[in-house]
Amino acid sequence: MRKLLTTTAIAAVALMALSGCSTRTDTTGGSSAAAGFPADSLIGIALPSKTSENWVLAGGLFEDGLKAAGFKGDVQYAGASTTVKDQQDQISAMVTKGAKVIIIGAADGGQLGTQVKAAHDAGAIVIAYDRLILNTADVDYYVAYDNFKVGELQGQALLDGLKAKKPAGPYNIELFSGSSDDANAPVFFNGAMSVLQPKIDDGTLVVASGQTDIKQTATAGWKAENAQSRMDSLLTSTYGDKAIDGVLSPNDTLARAVITSVKAAGKPIPVVTGQDSEAESVKSIMAGEQYSTINKDTRVLVAQAIDMAKVLQKGETPEVNDTKSYDNGKKIVPAFLLPPVIVTKANAAEAYANDPKLSPLTK
Repeated sequence: MRKLLTTTAIAAVALMALSGCSTRTDTTGGSSAAAGFPADSLIGIALPSKTSENWVLAGGLFEDGLKAAGFKGDVQYAGASTTVKDQQDQISAMVTKGAKVIIIGAADGGQLGTQVKAAHDAGAIVIAYDRLILNTADVDYYVAYDNFKVGELQGQALLDGLKAKKPAGPYNIELFSGSSDDANAPVFFNGAMSVLQPKIDDGTLVVASGQTDIKQTATAGWKAENAQSRMDSLLTSTYGDKAIDGVLSPNDTLARAVITSVKAAGKPIPVVTGQDSEAESVKSIMAGEQYSTINKDTRVLVAQAIDMAKVLQKGETPEVNDTKSYDNGKKIVPAFLLPPVIVTKANAAEAYANDPKLSPLTK
């Protein structure tokens, strides 16, 4: 297992991010920023529906951060029922308004090609935020946490939690993945499976339902009710008189849904992973229910995206630290990746020491 990053390490990388520095520099990624643009230009922010605390937080941070940087900000969320069309229309409107940079947290990364091409044709720079935009050459940069590493950390946390509960296997587990329209979902899942598959192959882990394909494990819309319904079905069909030891959950919302299902069935709570450091899940971790989450500080990620816009405004090329990993089907998208941190009850106080919202929950 790779050594986990400490709070000090992530703070150092965050400081590098906010200063525009990186360990490796790419000077060929941007397409249309050579001349720069006026300091008070419009910057568009297109976010998906408010499915998690972090998306809600991001919108407010973008509004405040863009204003502080001297930009005009246009922050839009897609609606819950017509998410993709809403976002397509919002991006088109930003292009019409003359946005110089459009930062997109994709509702569906595979359905924005027409809109980002129009943005490029109008001279805007497109930055994919948190979720990669797929099958188009018209995306200039990607800013996110290292999502494959997120999956690796989740997989390792599941193994660690299982071993802490019971020294030796076999362990009965189930696998959950995110929404099939989110480009991050397979990255999380593949990262986790890179750790878990060898243990499945040697019999240490047993997926008792047999559902190991990502199409079987997907959770439409990242909705808690969908995860809870699937967990209910799994418990009924597979775990009548059998214990369930662990569940790979890709985020906190789904983790809590899984735990709710298990409690309703009257079974002991298994080891359950998560992601996003949602307040309710931090409380659950401290109460000894959810086993782990991932800390991906939204404040740092938003600040990095805004910093990229500031560099582009000056007619300069933002620095990136990954020019090989993110093939969107049409190009390798230059990326700036931040390091995720695994959080369990053991290190929660340290991990959230500088977070005014979460730190009090660890006392």
